[in-house]
Amino acid sequence: MTPSEITRLDFTHEAVSRWAPGHPRNTNWPVVYVLDDAKHGDKARRRPGFNDVYVGESRNAATRMRQHFDSPDKQHLKTIRVIVDERFNKSACLDLESFLIRLLAGDGAYRVLNRNDGITDGEYYDRELYQETFRDVFDRLRRDGVFTRSIPEIENSDLFKLSPFKALTQDQAVAVEGILEGLFEDLESGTDSTIVIQGDPGTGKTVVAIYLLKLLVDIASTAPAEDFDSDTMFSDFFDADYKELLSGLRFALVVPQQSLRESIRKVFKKTPGLHPAMVKTAFDVGESDEYFDLLVIDEAHRLNQRANQASASQNTKFREINEKLFGADDKGKTQLDWLRAKSKHQIFLLDAAQSVRPADLPFELLDGLVRAAKGRHRHYPLATQMRVQAGANYVDYVRRMLGASDESNLTEPLLPHSFDGYDFRLFESVTEMREEVLRKEKEASLSRLLAGFAWPWKSKNDKTLYDIEVDGQRFRWNSTQTDWIASPKSLEEVGSIHTVQGYDLNYAGVIIGPDLRFDPRTRRLYVDRASYFDTRGKQNNKTLGKKYTDEDLLRFIRNIYAVLLTRGIRGTFVYVCDPALREYLRDFIPLAK
Repeated sequence: MTPSEITRLDFTHEAVSRWAPGHPRNTNWPVVYVLDDAKHGDKARRRPGFNDVYVGESRNAATRMRQHFDSPDKQHLKTIRVIVDERFNKSACLDLESFLIRLLAGDGAYRVLNRNDGITDGEYYDRELYQETFRDVFDRLRRDGVFTRSIPEIENSDLFKLSPFKALTQDQAVAVEGILEGLFEDLESGTDSTIVIQGDPGTGKTVVAIYLLKLLVDIASTAPAEDFDSDTMFSDFFDADYKELLSGLRFALVVPQQSLRESIRKVFKKTPGLHPAMVKTAFDVGESDEYFDLLVIDEAHRLNQRANQASASQNTKFREINEKLFGADDKGKTQLDWLRAKSKHQIFLLDAAQSVRPADLPFELLDGLVRAAKGRHRHYPLATQMRVQAGANYVDYVRRMLGASDESNLTEPLLPHSFDGYDFRLFESVTEMREEVLRKEKEASLSRLLAGFAWPWKSKNDKTLYDIEVDGQRFRWNSTQTDWIASPKSLEEVGSIHTVQGYDLNYAGVIIGPDLRFDPRTRRLYVDRASYFDTRGKQNNKTLGKKYTDEDLLRFIRNIYAVLLTRGIRGTFVYVCDPALREYLRDFIPLAK
């Protein structure tokens, strides 16, 4: 296919008036255009803060530009780039528009001014042929300074993966639509509400949380004159009455894990309408003097019950927040109770099978939350697997393989299964697995070693020491708790559950340590408590008088390895320390040749 034409002109009435009569396609042909606030001819165009960009599509580009001139949010823009192709149709333009918006948001050089409800991923005739031209358009825009990184670099970044500019799966779209309908109904009637979104690893719970908040702030702030596209997925909600219902409301996103929280804050910093301060801990919400209209709680299974916290100051805060909110230090109160006390509406995104520490909310409490939401018809399941290319069956396969599913409810035993197109291999040498991870890093990037917490963290206080020694190979644990995957030393290190939960990798090499073992006589997995070194991962809860048995610990450790084994998009490699467990897993994981 011949290349598309890209015309660049100033974002002024005069420039558009001169350009419009130059060709019939300027006023009567489907095109895609990019507006930004770079000065004409200024390729570098970097200034303090962020440049702004808007991507659109129209059948009449000249008329659409005149509409944009009247928009207060776009009067500071300086440059127009119009992308014209004689083969373009409406579907191809919508596809290219979404392609560019997603990549611009992930590149991070611009703040994307678009709403996120128009992002599409629809099929149409000859789509693959059209998409071949999209990469050429990207390359030419990159040479012109619009993009700063390659497509693989952008797609491997947290900014891209956590961006609110996503095309939703069908079950995600159903959830968002149902939540909006119910939320507006409750806002109108003044009714409190609790909603639960439930899904396995990789079904896009965090994507829904971020998408939903961006959508709400857009509904609350978009002027009717800006609604050029009336046929988007959620366009019916961009209505003056809904905008009025959201007026002045206070939203926040609660994220228990430190690393994921910091990554989302970076996304919010570069997204109009969102702000890093909207991303909070449960402690932030509990201590705040403000009341929230809506709290969205991601990874809600990682909220804490009363237990020994990471520091003495947090133990003190737990008590003080209880006293502040409930008048006394009721030790039965959890962070879930705080969030309910501090907000009128809550949306919990959870997967109870990803609880990994005794301090996490107990399964019974999470189960009660889910049952209550189902009873009120406010429960939304996510099933489509967005991360692991092996498909949704892979997650269930891994959990059953580790005994993390309740086999008593299943009529058939787990049978060996191959996942076409997914690189799932068991290694008998950790050296060979490490070499394969390094090869995949050169080939596809975003390939890392991970492990269960089966070795003490010696290097935390002495950087010269190694933490993990397996088959003569020595490794150190992650040297940072935040954004470890993108850190310079991550290829030389091993990541723990606390650095990767909620994140994607292209390839994951997972070391199953001596904390998880297999008894050939009983054919059951069991825990070696002495080989598990996450102190807060196995300590009893003296405050609540709870003692955690080996069976309790087994559930957490199984969950940890199930999470680690579901990080890889394209493949997962496994090395097992316990010989009996390795022999057991040979029946379920293809042996690396």
